[in-house]
Amino acid sequence: RVSAPAHLCVLDCNCSICRMVPYLHLIVPPAQFELEQGENDLTTYTFNTHVAQQYFCAVCGVKSFYVPRSHPDCISVNARCLDAGTVTGMTVEPFDDAKREAEEAAKAG
Repeated sequence: RVSAPAHLCVLDCNCSICRMVPYLHLIVPPAQFELEQGENDLTTYTFNTHVAQQYFCAVCGVKSFYVPRSHPDCISVNARCLDAGTVTGMTVEPFDDAKREAEEAAKAG
């Protein structure tokens, strides 16, 4: 469950993972997010810096939320997973995380 306005402002990230899956980031503080059920069915994936905690349903494989590297003190909810009828509209803003990834790779040599 997430508390959010009916018209959302979401981020469309182009990082190495987000560009492969249809994930639209609705970033909220933890107080606005509640996992009501299914905690035992979650599996976690991390990579690179291991800051981002990618939570996937071990039953169906969907990533409906996670702790993002860009906002480690928040929860990113996949706006595409919200119940139909709860969202009246979305403003989608690009989020260029691929640039940051390339800069990190260049620094690493």
